[in-house]
Amino acid sequence: MQSAYLILALAAGMFMPVQAGINAKLAGVVDGAIAAAFVSFFVGTLALGLVLTALGQGVPLSRAVPGTPWWYWVGGSLGAFFVTATVILAPRIGAGAMIALTLAGQIAASMALDHFGLLGFPHIPFDGKRLVGSLLLAAGVYLIRF
Repeated sequence: MQSAYLILALAAGMFMPVQAGINAKLAGVVDGAIAAAFVSFFVGTLALGLVLTALGQGVPLSRAVPGTPWWYWVGGSLGAFFVTATVILAPRIGAGAMIALTLAGQIAASMALDHFGLLGFPHIPFDGKRLVGSLLLAAGVYLIRF
């Protein structure tokens, strides 16, 4: 089962630059990055609705909304920011640099979340190995971009 998760993560990563390229092309026909991000999320919402329907599941918002902290609901806006940023960045800096830089940001934020055990992530202290890994990643970003 662990290998299935690794394959899923690899596939998700592979789709990121493809999605950015598709959405950048879409931006040219729907009048901009924000409109393209909106269309992308709209189509994604429809796709998820079809999957939920096929699985016989609903979205229990009436149970979820009361008592849920407000910040539980901002994930979609963070995703919208990411998609809009990639639509803007992809045609300007290229897929390699865009993914390298967004990956560097993801790694930095991930290590901070792990180190402090935030948002339900397990506490994994920042140590020398993680420092070396982040420096190697930074070197990779530099080499890919320049």
